[in-house]
Amino acid sequence: MRRIRIKNNLQNRDRKITLGVLYYKVNVVSSSDEIENRYDDIISVLKDKYLLQSIVENSHIKSTRLAYTSFGKNPSRYRNAAEGMLRRIVKGNGLYRINNIVNINNMMSITTGYSIGSYSVNKLTENIVFKLAEKGEKYLGIGKESVNIEFLPTLYDDNGAFGNPTSDSQRTMIKEGEQEIISVIYSFDDDGDMKETMAQFASMLKKYTDIREIDTWIA
Repeated sequence: MRRIRIKNNLQNRDRKITLGVLYYKVNVVSSSDEIENRYDDIISVLKDKYLLQSIVENSHIKSTRLAYTSFGKNPSRYRNAAEGMLRRIVKGNGLYRINNIVNINNMMSITTGYSIGSYSVNKLTENIVFKLAEKGEKYLGIGKESVNIEFLPTLYDDNGAFGNPTSDSQRTMIKEGEQEIISVIYSFDDDGDMKETMAQFASMLKKYTDIREIDTWIA
C-alpha cells in the first residue's frame, strides 16, 4: 500500500487541498457491455446538461481552475482532465474507451467534476508526495510525447513525476492483467462530498469488476 503526503509548497497556500485515495486489487480487462452502456448513458445525459461555457461553473472544475491560476498556470491552456473530457462530450466528440478501470475512472470524473487519476502500483516506489512541479519539468504523457508539467500540482515517487489533474504519465498507466491500483481524486475546494464520491467510486468498482482488498482514505 502506498501512502501520499502533501508537500509544504501546496499545503502553505490559502486553498484547501485534499486527495481522496482508493487502493485495490483488480483484474483489468476490456470493458463489459454493461460498462459501455452505462458510459453511453452518462455521456448522453451530460451532453444535454452542459454548454461549453457552463462547464467551468461546475464547482470542482471551477476550484481546480482557480488553483491552477494561483500556481501561475493558465487553466484554459492546461485544462484539468474533468473539464477536458466534458468539453469533448459537449462538442460531440465522445470519449476514448480503454479498459474497465480507466472507463470507470473517467465516468466518475465527468459526473462529479473532480479530476481523477488511476495508477499502477507495481510501477511506483513507497514514497509518494503531491507537490508543485518545478520550472521546465516534463514527462511522457499517455498518448502524448511530452507534457509540460511545470507549476502543476503533481504526484511524485522516488523515480520522479507520474500524475497530475491534467495529464498522467506513461510510466504508471493502467494495462490489462492482474493489477494493484491506486486511484486519486484531486480536490482543491471544500471536501464535503469527498467521502460520498469515494463511496460511489468504490460502489462502481464492486459492481463492474472483481475488485478485492479495497482500502480508502483522505490525504
